[in-house]
Amino acid sequence: MINSSLRELSAALAARKISAVELATLFLDRIDKLNPALNAFITIDREQTLAQARAAEARVPKGTQSAGAGNTPLAGIPLAHKDIFCTRGWRTSCGSRMLENFVSPYDAHVVEKLAAAGMVTLGKLNMDEFAMGSSNETSFFGPVKNPWDTARVPGGSSGGSAAAIAARLAPAATGTDTGGSIRQPAALCGLTGLKPTYGVVSRYGMIAFASSLDQAGPMAKSAEDCALLLNAMAGFDSRDSTSIERPAEDYARDLEKPLTGLRIGLPREFFGAGMDDDVRAAVEAALAEYRKLGAITVEVSLPNSGLSVPAYYVIAPAEASSNLSRFDGVRYGYRAPEYGDLNDMYSKSRALGFGAEVKRRILIGTYVLSHGYYDAYYLKAQKIRRLIAADFQKAFESCDVIMGPTSPSVAFAFGAKSADPVQMYLSDIYTISTNLAGLPGMSLPCGFGAHGMPVGLQIIGNWFGEARMLQAAHQYQKASDWHVRMPEELK
Repeated sequence: MINSSLRELSAALAARKISAVELATLFLDRIDKLNPALNAFITIDREQTLAQARAAEARVPKGTQSAGAGNTPLAGIPLAHKDIFCTRGWRTSCGSRMLENFVSPYDAHVVEKLAAAGMVTLGKLNMDEFAMGSSNETSFFGPVKNPWDTARVPGGSSGGSAAAIAARLAPAATGTDTGGSIRQPAALCGLTGLKPTYGVVSRYGMIAFASSLDQAGPMAKSAEDCALLLNAMAGFDSRDSTSIERPAEDYARDLEKPLTGLRIGLPREFFGAGMDDDVRAAVEAALAEYRKLGAITVEVSLPNSGLSVPAYYVIAPAEASSNLSRFDGVRYGYRAPEYGDLNDMYSKSRALGFGAEVKRRILIGTYVLSHGYYDAYYLKAQKIRRLIAADFQKAFESCDVIMGPTSPSVAFAFGAKSADPVQMYLSDIYTISTNLAGLPGMSLPCGFGAHGMPVGLQIIGNWFGEARMLQAAHQYQKASDWHVRMPEELK
C-alpha cells in the first residue's frame, strides 16, 4: 500500500480492501518507526488523524474507481501538510521558535479544500523557518534528513514534505514555492512537485513569506497524483485578493494524450556552465526519451534569467520584512521572558524568536526599502522582474513547454553551503525565474547522479498551462520508472 498511487488507494478503499482507519494507521505506524531518524514531521496527533479517518469512512464510495479518472475520489486517503498552513486544532509553527506553541483557530483555504474532499491529515511537516532556505537546515526543530542519504539535505523549504513522501511516510503532501521550494526538494528527494500559476491556489491561511511570489502546490510520487490533488486544491477564494476567479478545470484531462508534436523549449542559459555533469547527463537522457515519445526540441533564450537570483533576493526579503513585522511578541507568538520597556520587548522577542537566516532577510529587506535605496534596489528589481516575464512570453511563441534541470546539483551534504549564503541561494538558480514571472513549474525524477542521489527534470508552462505540463510529465512517467523508486533500506 505504501507504494500505491492515489488512484490505486481510492480503488482499494472503494473495493473495501482496506478501510480509511486501517490506511491511516499503516502510515502512522510507519511515521512512528522512521520519523525519529528523518525529522520530517513536527507534529503528529494520532487521535485527531484517526477521528478524521473514521469520519471519512462514510464518504468513501463503493465500487472500484475507473482508471485514470480526473474525478477520482480522494476521501479516506491520508496526506500531510507543510507546517506553513494554518490547520485548526493543530500546532502551526512555520518551523520557527516564534510560533513554536501556536495552535491555529482556523484552516487555510488549501486545508479546507482537501478536508472537503475527505482527505485525512497525518500531521504537520518540518520546513525551513518561515520558508526561508534551500536545504531545510534553518528549521528551529532541526534539519530534515534526505531518505536517500541521511547525511545529505532534502532541499527546502518544503523538505519535510519531500522527505515524508520519499520515505513513504505519506502518499502525498502540500508544499509552498516562493523561489523553488516545492520543485527543488522534489528533485533532491526523487518525487514530483508542482507549483501552479500564481493565483490558481489561494494563499489564505498560508503564513506569508513574500506575498507576490508565494504559491501553494501538491507534492506526490507522480504527475497523475499531483493532477488529482490540484483538482481539489485549486479554486477562487474571496478572502485572498490575489486569488484568480476563473472556471474550474480538470487538470488530469489530458494525461493520456500522446506527446506527438509537443514543442519543448531548451533555454541555452539553463545548459551552460554551473550545472554538474551528472545532472546534465540525466536531463539529456530524459530529453532523448521525450524525442522518442514524439516531442521535438527547440532552442530558446531567456537572456535575463541570470538576473533572477539578485532580483529575487531584493524583492523577497523586502516583502518578508513587511510580512514578518506582525511577529512582535504582543498579540501571539514568542515573547521574551525578560525585558524593560515595550521597545525592549519587541527587540528581544524578535532577536530570540527568529533564527539567523530569517533575521538576515529581514535586515536586507528593511535596507532595500529604506529611504534612498528603494529606487536603487527594489524598484530596479521589479523592472528586471518584468523583463524576465517578457523573456518567457517570447520563448513560448516557439514552444509549448520549457524544460531543463531543476537544481544544478544533486543533494549536498549538511553544512556544505550553510556558511556561504550566496552559494545556498544559487541552488535555486533554475527555479526562481518562474516565481518572478508567476508561471507554473514542476519537477519530476529523471534519474540518479553522484552518490546515487536523485536528479530532477523541470518543466515550465505558460500561464495556466498546468494540464499541458502534467500531460508531458505523465507520458514520460509511463515510459520510465524513476518516480516509483524508493530508498532500498526503507522498503
